[in-house]
Amino acid sequence: MLLLGNDVTAAVLTMPDAIAALEASYGDLATGEGVCRPRIDLRFPAGAGRVYQWGTMEGGSARTGYAAIRMKSDLLVETGPEGAGTQEKYCVTPGRYCGLVLLLDIRSGEPVALLNDGLLQHLRVGADSALGARHAARPGSRVLGLLGSGGMARSHLEALLTVLPLERVQVYSPTRAHREAFAAEARERYGLEAVVVEDAASAHRGADLVAGCTDAVGEVVFGEHLAPGTHITCIGGRLDRRAVERLDVWLRLGDANAPHSTPSWATDEEYVVYRARPDDPVWPRHRHGHTRRPPQGPRRVGLRELLDGTARARTDDRQITFSERGNIQGAQFHAVAALIYERARERGLGREIPLDWLLQDIRD
Repeated sequence: MLLLGNDVTAAVLTMPDAIAALEASYGDLATGEGVCRPRIDLRFPAGAGRVYQWGTMEGGSARTGYAAIRMKSDLLVETGPEGAGTQEKYCVTPGRYCGLVLLLDIRSGEPVALLNDGLLQHLRVGADSALGARHAARPGSRVLGLLGSGGMARSHLEALLTVLPLERVQVYSPTRAHREAFAAEARERYGLEAVVVEDAASAHRGADLVAGCTDAVGEVVFGEHLAPGTHITCIGGRLDRRAVERLDVWLRLGDANAPHSTPSWATDEEYVVYRARPDDPVWPRHRHGHTRRPPQGPRRVGLRELLDGTARARTDDRQITFSERGNIQGAQFHAVAALIYERARERGLGREIPLDWLLQDIRD
């Protein structure tokens, strides 16, 4: 088995690769070749206002011959005032994280790779937003209003540039030094007109796309500032009520399979949460975990319908559109991890873990 770090992912995986792998995996879900389950979080009070979260998501494809489970071990801390707080996370100590993907070959049952998920995570989330934008944004979109200036903002800019002819990015985040550094990097790396703005409203104005890429737990996309024809994606923070009311189209990339044995367990929730000590006073203080469900107003469309040609997302240049992944995280990690693993094996990258360490002669 190969142990593959973020350095290997950086060496072998590009954003166009990630976009193509996800679209193929979502196609497998649509045809019945692939299966996945919603993300499941187990949460425990951890003292000092913290929450421990064990999160997993899994899926696989008969077409590709791989399955995978992604596992996260996080301590969660929410800080800041009501409505403007942020969520911080870490493992063991601030600045350290534990996220792993176990990849398995379904033709033999062999565990073939264990991957760090950091860079893979950023690439797959950006790729999701790019898929949504490719199908629902105006094709000539050139101005991006970006809320956030961290790793997710960087992966989103890279992903959206892959599918749209962006020329200008208007970036806002609370820390001036961070947004200025982001803008300087965007100018140097992509040759964009990258403008630092002083508030979220200024990031919205004149934007063809608005992307929320923050660790905020409150509202970050504001309907009063959206121009007709805007496309929205929001992987951190929420749309305010006015933004939701103005949506014309809600594109959802997919839904996890219903269990074959228990079809009634089907859910369109973004993730399923279990809590220890459900009456503990920590829970009302943690706003993380509010799942997003499509409202009744916008026309809803799925990626499956777009791929088979039975529907279009945007039908008018003045429509305000929104795209989201849905609850198919489990369909992402086997597809992207398999590509990383196969390329790493071809190039002799990664570190070997003896398979005998993982197998046993006692029947489980």
